[in-house]
Amino acid sequence: MSDVSAVKELVKKYKDLRQEIAKVIVGQDDVVNQILIAVFSGGHALLIGVPGLAKTLMVNTIAQVLGLDFKRIQFTPDLMPSDILGSEILDEDRHFKFIKGPIFANIILADEINRTPPKTQAALLEAMQERAVTIAGHHYKLDLPYFVLATQNPIEQEGTYPLPEAQLDRFMFAVNLSYPSFKEEVEVVKATTTDKKVEVNALFSAEEIINFQQLIRRIPVADNVIEYAVAMVGKTRPNSEVATDLIKNYVDWGAGPRASQNLILAAKTHAAINGKFSPDIENVQAVATSILRHRIIKNYKAEAEGISEEQIIKSLF
Repeated sequence: MSDVSAVKELVKKYKDLRQEIAKVIVGQDDVVNQILIAVFSGGHALLIGVPGLAKTLMVNTIAQVLGLDFKRIQFTPDLMPSDILGSEILDEDRHFKFIKGPIFANIILADEINRTPPKTQAALLEAMQERAVTIAGHHYKLDLPYFVLATQNPIEQEGTYPLPEAQLDRFMFAVNLSYPSFKEEVEVVKATTTDKKVEVNALFSAEEIINFQQLIRRIPVADNVIEYAVAMVGKTRPNSEVATDLIKNYVDWGAGPRASQNLILAAKTHAAINGKFSPDIENVQAVATSILRHRIIKNYKAEAEGISEEQIIKSLF
């Protein structure tokens, strides 16, 4: 199949995918879209939202429709690295046998990642980065596609361990979930308070997803689009010559080169699912907020004056 027909196939399958997910998930179109862009770009996503916004249901539904193996890990303050990676035990023949932990799945939902100590966070982040884990000196590769969705609860910050900036950078997207509209909430209540069960169908296989991820990487990008993305990221750094006044006044730390790479990859995916064979500046802008949101560190002045990350990012366009 040529790349042109593969893009057309992706557009068609993506439409079906959205319809299938909509059977279970009411609204949240933008969030679902961003999660799927991250999947096809081969990146991980951080979901930030208060409890009860159906984050687990959403991830579970997406995993089912993508035909992927799904595991949920509830992060708690007493969770040890071996609880997620797995451990070696002695079997009845006195041989060491490795029992795989929940990290061995295609899609991992790391629930409330900021509830667990840094040691366990680091174990998950190593798996995300390397797509492999090392236990008792043995190296185990994780099945591809491999995708981590972590959730972070913005309220109740006592007893939490916020992710360090360098580790936040491993997530391609940081997606904010908001409350549903009145109409959507009415629909949710109607759908979830009866005995009707909705079944969703798997529309993809793991192999197809890997093929689409490779297709995205083959999509050509014009130099001016790459230069635009790199310039936008460069402007977020307060000590660079191109930084705007807003950045110099309100930002302590800007985004690194990984942000530029992610902008281009996500822009390629955004273009492909919309039937375009090469991304343009509009595609870069469409994905910029979620890619830069967690990579811009505001200073106390921005906090005091109520300047949001979104305002800062929009000013870069």
